[in-house]
Amino acid sequence: MRWDELKVGADEGRRLPGYREPATIRTFDAPESLDVRFYEIQAKSILNRVPKASQMPFRWTINPYRGCTHSCVFCFARPTHTYLGFNAGRDFEREIVVKVNTPELARAELMKPTWKREHVALGTNTDPYQWVESRYRLMPGVWEAMRDSRTPSSVLTKSPLLLRDVELFKQIPSFAANLSIPTLDEKAWRASEPHTPHPRKRIEAVAELTRAGIPCGVLIAPLMPGINDSPEQVEEILELCGEAGAVSIGGICLHLRGEVRGIFMDWLRGYRPDLVPRYERLYARGAYASREERERLSALVRAGRRKLPSGLGRPNHTGHERALKHDAAIDAEHPDMAAPPAEQGSLF
Repeated sequence: MRWDELKVGADEGRRLPGYREPATIRTFDAPESLDVRFYEIQAKSILNRVPKASQMPFRWTINPYRGCTHSCVFCFARPTHTYLGFNAGRDFEREIVVKVNTPELARAELMKPTWKREHVALGTNTDPYQWVESRYRLMPGVWEAMRDSRTPSSVLTKSPLLLRDVELFKQIPSFAANLSIPTLDEKAWRASEPHTPHPRKRIEAVAELTRAGIPCGVLIAPLMPGINDSPEQVEEILELCGEAGAVSIGGICLHLRGEVRGIFMDWLRGYRPDLVPRYERLYARGAYASREERERLSALVRAGRRKLPSGLGRPNHTGHERALKHDAAIDAEHPDMAAPPAEQGSLF
């Protein structure tokens, strides 16, 4: 494999917890990845089984990357980075694990005679189309394996980069794409999702997927009280995504589990200190906002949907809605990853 503007790090050979082989550490001389290190590892398996007790509507996931350069302050997956000896703050955004053999493993596991062609969801932990996917190009091989094994699948992302693979999407049985678009407000977007593609580019991606015949859903997630939850903001997203052809739109209230709580609240003190007392009240009992607040936000999205063309509904299982809102969304990849401590739980 040839790389442009790439360097091998001086501490190449670091062994990550749970992996038998040392990682190759690389950096790119590109504006999008300055001060970011990529840990190339050889995973032992790539299909992650979702425990039955989780009540998730799908049983399998694939996560080619751990950590995410999108740097969303609210990302529910941040605590998963601590299992690798990293922290959930800066390390989650700057120390990215790349499973370079993902395509080969996906093909080997999905083509087994014992594989029952169950639905496989991507984007349940970190974004498979974050910036560096443009360099590693792991996803085309995954989709080819889905196509050749006739495996139904879906993806959730914040990036229009998925349009690169649209021809493969057309060849996969029962495929659905999903875009996460929390806000169209420039200030809120730049502050809360600093390294994501522009939200209006994501809406354009919804339209492009629709034109290509790919069903595409939208998640207004997370809805953050006082930041992106005004009726005007939500209705604009609903209207534009409806016009773009979204087959479903849903919203999820922000949840703050584990280390995410401290990271988000520190950010809030700098971005909107006036909202800190409100959030302390809303999340006084735990990771989820009060029931009244969650019901208010759900009603807000429902009211907006009623104004849109008939047939536009809530996200189905391919939208990963339940995966995103669960308070124990942990990437329990096995057998290459060591089992997390009991108090951490398992995937979803």
